[in-house]
Amino acid sequence: MKNDKIIPGVILVLIGAAILLGNFGYLHFRLYNIFHLWPIFLVIAGVNLVFAHNKTIWATIIKITVLVVGIGLLFFGNFGERYNFWPRHNFSFHSDDFDDNNNNNSDDNDDDNDSAKTDFKMSGNGAFNAPFNAGTKLARLNISGGGTAYKITDTTNQLFNASTRDDGGRYDFSTNKDDSVYVVNFKMKDHKGFHFDSDKNEAQMRLNQNPVWDINVETGAASVDFDLSKFKVRTLKLHGGAAAFTIKLGAPLFLTNVDISTGVSGVEVNIPENAACSIETDSGLSDNHFDGFNKTSDNNYETPGFASAKNKIHIHISGGLSDFKVSRY
Repeated sequence: MKNDKIIPGVILVLIGAAILLGNFGYLHFRLYNIFHLWPIFLVIAGVNLVFAHNKTIWATIIKITVLVVGIGLLFFGNFGERYNFWPRHNFSFHSDDFDDNNNNNSDDNDDDNDSAKTDFKMSGNGAFNAPFNAGTKLARLNISGGGTAYKITDTTNQLFNASTRDDGGRYDFSTNKDDSVYVVNFKMKDHKGFHFDSDKNEAQMRLNQNPVWDINVETGAASVDFDLSKFKVRTLKLHGGAAAFTIKLGAPLFLTNVDISTGVSGVEVNIPENAACSIETDSGLSDNHFDGFNKTSDNNYETPGFASAKNKIHIHISGGLSDFKVSRY
């Protein structure tokens, strides 16, 4: 391939790869950077003009490096909320300007109604509630969507409660009853696509302590920080791409199952010091740190006395190039 074909080829590859990764939730575009970083185009064009007739390998490397770094800063750099189009001519964009102050909380209707109740919230601050019925024994929480910091921090008298802060994002909230299980669905809408400053999206969630919980998380690029030490968790499923998971579990039930599947992620799981736990790994090139566990086979680890324990935690881990850590507290 001639050198004059390399730069256009690299541009097409970068654009195609970025769009694909964006569509799958692994990258989040900050297109407002164009307003104050547009001179990057001048730098890229200038470097290409300077080395236009230089066919050496180092000249090609310089051009490609400037291109990759420039495009990366342009679309993914986080430089705050102030944008400049021309020196000394500024304007500001603030997400609060578009706040929707009409919070649509769920009414205290009878949860025995099997039809879904949905609450939509546009950008700004929002609150979502699902009322608790005394007869609720089993509950399921389904979370999906990338570009958000999901946190479970405390308890609530409701079945589920969440307060959100989002910049250009939208949450889709619904509840329904599936046989004897009360289901809560909490989703960042349109999470497979372009997002503006998605790191500003945050959802603080609280759960009721009484039911036994099944928790399912499907996300792309997101931060998940769950303190579940106060809750009875039967199953916990975490599926993510370029995500950061921090989980703290409480005392296990008869059997608490944890399934973690990631791409390129950091995963930290904390379990009680006296909890019996086994770990099964299928983690490819991942780096594993399992403190206080004995290796029983190539891909299996157990805490001392696991076989004779009454209540147990079983963790299954699979992933690509990730960092997995299981610690005892």
